[in-house]
Amino acid sequence: MLRIFIIAFITQIFFILGSNANIEIKARTAILQDYLSGEILYEKEPDRSIYPASMTKIMTSIIAFDLIKSGDLNLDEKFIISEKAWRLSTAGYSSMFVMVGDEVSVEDLLKGIIVASGNDACIALAEGIAGTEEEFAIMMTSKAKEIGMENTNFANSSGINDPDNYSTVRDIMIMSNYLIKNHPEYYKWFAETEFTWDRTGGDPITQGNRNPLLYKNMGADGIKTGYLAVEKYSLASSIERKGRRLIAVGSGFETKSSRSRESSKLLTYGLTNFDLVEISKSKVPLDKVDVWLGKESTVDVYTKNDIYKIIKKGQKRKLKIKVVYSGPIEAPIKKDQILAKLKIIYDQEQIGEYNLLSQKDVKKVNIFSRLMKSINYLIWGDV
Repeated sequence: MLRIFIIAFITQIFFILGSNANIEIKARTAILQDYLSGEILYEKEPDRSIYPASMTKIMTSIIAFDLIKSGDLNLDEKFIISEKAWRLSTAGYSSMFVMVGDEVSVEDLLKGIIVASGNDACIALAEGIAGTEEEFAIMMTSKAKEIGMENTNFANSSGINDPDNYSTVRDIMIMSNYLIKNHPEYYKWFAETEFTWDRTGGDPITQGNRNPLLYKNMGADGIKTGYLAVEKYSLASSIERKGRRLIAVGSGFETKSSRSRESSKLLTYGLTNFDLVEISKSKVPLDKVDVWLGKESTVDVYTKNDIYKIIKKGQKRKLKIKVVYSGPIEAPIKKDQILAKLKIIYDQEQIGEYNLLSQKDVKKVNIFSRLMKSINYLIWGDV
């Protein structure tokens, strides 16, 4: 049986700063992803190797967040500042300005990393968690491989100069996606524009977030800047607007101003040239399929995961979905049993196929009822 459903959607209104289908981003390498659908909207040499600089600190934060989530670390726990960590607060690097022997909470160290981009805070956190920064870097690389960052190696916790600390914008995007999806409660810290460190033996120090997009009225809420002389300027950024999120990563911007301008242009391109379409929500009934010889004549079906698709602006009329199955489906039916296929068609081409599962059990009717249904079918063709 084949049922065709034409999806009607209300056009979402996005802010429009210009549209250019042939956009060119002035960076050595860049990528843009729609978060919910996972689709790539723009890429420029996305697998070219880069030095991620302070974007490394995203993974440093993830390791801590994972441990907090598992109960192996807590925000109130305090770590003692070593001389190695302190030295990075005195050598011209981005710093939280910790002092040797200070006892600093995990929460303060994390905010010192996320908002103030403190290299000293990175080492203090790494040593507190793993004993040494070298051991912590092994944890970082292991996590990178686990989440699909295939071209990344971490040699330290901060991203300061090291030829063995490398990645790609695609991998940084994967890492950013993991952060937002798995730690939304802590991801909010990446949107904070300043952090005040009430340091020991001195006046409090307030520092601003280095992410230039946070100060623009465009909905940016993260993620992390980077700079190394050999790599120039880099930025992993994210924007959420009207329920839609985009993640952009670029590296090799020539100047601070071009990093801000080109990253804004890339995110704006994604918002103004594409529409996000919700196809189905996980475990929410999408349709019904007919049942044969069951105690119920139909059963709801659903998709296991949320399904979203990206469509070029103004082209939603070309999108259709089809629920396909050979039916009616004979009972008994088990909950979560695959009963049908959901096929997504765009401009007469199939762009996706997903299993549709039964929302519940459907028991078979007793032998007398089965006999009557069979007679009805033979006489009337009525199932």
